[in-house]
Amino acid sequence: MGVTYKLNVRPADNSFGIFDGKRESHTGTYNPGSAVILKIEKTDQNLVYSYSYSGLEYDELAKIAAPKAEITKMRIGKTDARGGFEDSPNAGERTRSKIIQAKILGDPDPNKVAMVRDLVAYLTQVKVLVHYEMYDGIPLISKWIEVKNDSKELVTVNRFKSEILAFAEEESAVDSKKEWVKPNVTVETDYRFGGMSNDNLYSTSISWNPDPLYKTQVNYAFQTPVLLEAYPKIGPQKILKPGESFGSFRTWELFHDSWDRERIGLADRSMYRSQAPWITESPIMMHVRNADNESVKKAIDQSAEFGFEMVIMTFGSGFQIENDSPENLARMKELADYAHSKGIALGGYSLLASRSIDKENDVVMPGGLKPRFGNSPCLESEWGIDYFNKLYNFYEQTGQDVLEHDGSYPGDVCASHDHPGHVGLEDSQWNQYERIKTFYEWSRSKGIFLNVPDHYFMAGSNKTGMGYRETNWSLPRQQQEIIERQNIYDGTWQKTPSMGWMFVPLVEYHGGGKEATIEPLKDHLGHYEQRLANLFGSGVQACYRGPQLYDTPETKAVVEKWVDFYKAHREVLNGDVIHVRRPDGRDFDGLLHVNPQGNEKGLIMLYNPLDVPLVKEIRVSLYYTGLTDQANLKDSNEKEVTLTLNRDYEITLPVSIPARGQQWWVIKNP
Repeated sequence: MGVTYKLNVRPADNSFGIFDGKRESHTGTYNPGSAVILKIEKTDQNLVYSYSYSGLEYDELAKIAAPKAEITKMRIGKTDARGGFEDSPNAGERTRSKIIQAKILGDPDPNKVAMVRDLVAYLTQVKVLVHYEMYDGIPLISKWIEVKNDSKELVTVNRFKSEILAFAEEESAVDSKKEWVKPNVTVETDYRFGGMSNDNLYSTSISWNPDPLYKTQVNYAFQTPVLLEAYPKIGPQKILKPGESFGSFRTWELFHDSWDRERIGLADRSMYRSQAPWITESPIMMHVRNADNESVKKAIDQSAEFGFEMVIMTFGSGFQIENDSPENLARMKELADYAHSKGIALGGYSLLASRSIDKENDVVMPGGLKPRFGNSPCLESEWGIDYFNKLYNFYEQTGQDVLEHDGSYPGDVCASHDHPGHVGLEDSQWNQYERIKTFYEWSRSKGIFLNVPDHYFMAGSNKTGMGYRETNWSLPRQQQEIIERQNIYDGTWQKTPSMGWMFVPLVEYHGGGKEATIEPLKDHLGHYEQRLANLFGSGVQACYRGPQLYDTPETKAVVEKWVDFYKAHREVLNGDVIHVRRPDGRDFDGLLHVNPQGNEKGLIMLYNPLDVPLVKEIRVSLYYTGLTDQANLKDSNEKEVTLTLNRDYEITLPVSIPARGQQWWVIKNP
């Protein structure tokens, strides 16, 4: 019969227990509640007992003479004095210890010991820092990691997971499913690309995975996606030289207290305001159709006349940001100086992806894959690096302050080994994104406004599309009116009004002929005013694309009316949107803007798409205005009324909206 040897933790008296086959002795000092590693090492003559809290350095507890010891079995867990599992007849109070590892080692190989010591010494010089940020006033946490190479060797960061967070399931799904109800948390990262949709981060940096350790979940196959993990799907394959550091992308986690769609959207919008405050910038902008001096100056002059704040030389206008000739840079600087003298920001359009340069500079896709937009240059090719250098130079030389960056990096990988900015496939996505993100961050530092049709908010962009199909602006004008309000209603659940742009085709766009366009403006003044009312009434800015903003004094007066309305109520119109009724062309539709910290607590904007006046009473909740008892309302005809809120913070509002018109009410404290 063999001899039992024991090494255990005794939390009752904060010591370690050594059993040498005959009797147990207590030695050492155990830190209560600490996770510990226990080790027994066999040498020629002895068994050496030791422990460690870090796994790097061990403290010796005892040496027991055991020259003939041969370890044949090992039991881990609570045991009695002889290695069994009976309770002691004199058991003390129940306590808890945490043993995270138990080791039994044989005779050491001197060469292997030296190698392990060298490896440990090397690894102690590679530091991984875990950063957390928590914010006042919002249930939001941000997390990222940093790797510092303080060794004398190269270190390759080929994979990482910067967040692993386990949740309980949100539904009782015993069988397999295609569509799962995920935990009620909004996740955001600053490593995302590939479109305007807010969930494109699931193809770049975030995954909801099954948790194999969650053994009590109801799903029989243990496939419930309850493990939130943050990691790049490819790469990064970053090589760190001695002294260099690597930082992961940031992950934000916003925890919700309700499944109410409006409340979730309010929290999401609050997150963007706090973490990317540049999304609150909402200049009134015109897209001038031609980039010659005369056309641009006319657009600047008209914009300055009644308060537009930005002119963008639109796609197809002849604006050439990649033309770095002295003549072009000088002309662009002259136009920028002219615009600034009128209080107008000026810039233009540039296409990045969605085009082919040549075989040497386009992305080289792995077999079976195609670029997202059919064609795309590699941002780390010679052309890509030169392109961004031209952008830096253009803004430094001209002083322009707007970029509409179309086809921004969509996430295409590149398998080329010849491009100077990346080694191969594994580092191509990370390096290309770093290229564009660094430029966007620089643009923010210079005050350059970024219109980007992608979800680059956390990297510095100001706006993306509110959400629309471009060919819809080729439909008859009357249909465009209702579709525009639908797009705004749907787009503002998770975006603030300032985060998304809309589109107004003053001239023909994607076809549709004269039935779809507004020019001549004076001939379609009623439609033009409705579009202005839709947009300024929702607080959403649009790309007014054409050669001019007005053509007659009557047209100018209409534009001035709505610009003045927007600027008079700008603070509340740029506040949060509460969705009242979605447009369907059958009844009123509208939004409630709220700003509980402001003088104007809210603004109700209602529209009547019908050909007859609409007179009725409706209920509107003023909960998010911050008012609790009464509210003073002044309507668009300057008529004032004080209404009492019911126990659900609602008012009963009499409305009288003219045919194919609108009515609004400014809400204040009584």
